[in-house]
Formats: sequence, structure tokens, C-alpha cells
Amino acid sequence: MPNLPAISSAEWEVMRVMWRDGPQSANDVAGALPAALEWHPKTVRTLLDRLVRKKAVSKSKHGGVYVYTPLVDETTALRAEGRGFAERFFGGRLQPMIAHFITQENLSKEEIAALRKLLDEKRDR
Repeated sequence: MPNLPAISSAEWEVMRVMWRDGPQSANDVAGALPAALEWHPKTVRTLLDRLVRKKAVSKSKHGGVYVYTPLVDETTALRAEGRGFAERFFGGRLQPMIAHFITQENLSKEEIAALRKLLDEKRDR
């Protein structure tokens, strides 16, 4: 999808539920959100309507209930957000961005091994 809509942090929470659980009603989305958010179902409907206007989600009526379906797949959205982040903070350069996170975060030996394996696989392709 070439022109991904800008999705706010709150909208990301809603999208995560739909990516995980598929198309559903606003009440189903509200019920599947992390309890710590404590969002009223009306808030969730507002976020869903914003996502519909942004063309990130479709809305259709099924048996008297509106069902919302993601139009943007998670992988594409994550890739676009990651690129946008790299552009804003690291001039689009991945190496400084990755180096920043590696040096600033506490990584376990297992996490370091997994990162090393990914880099080795990338090099060998």
C-alpha cells in the first residue's frame, strides 16, 4: 500500500486487536483491548471511525451490527512506521538506528545471539 495513513498511538492499539483477531464489532474490539487502557466503548467507536476516514479500516453492516475490517496489513504498516522513524530520527540510515538501540538497551545473551543470527543470515543471502 503506497500511501499509508498516519495512525496515532491510540489507533495502533485498536489496529493490533483487529490484526490479531480479525474483523469485529466495536464492542468486540473494546472488549479485546488491554484492561489497563480502560477505554469506554464510545472511545473505541470514535477511534474506529477515524480509521475508517483514513481508509485504514472498512465498516460494513452485518445483521444490524457494524463490523470493522483492517484494510492495512500489519507487516506493511510496521514497515512504513519503521521507515518513518528511521527518516525522522536517523536520516533514514538503519545502521546508526540499530546501533543506538543496541548500545542503549540491556540485551540478554539470548537476544544478542538472536540478533547476531539475523545479521549472519542477512549477510549470507
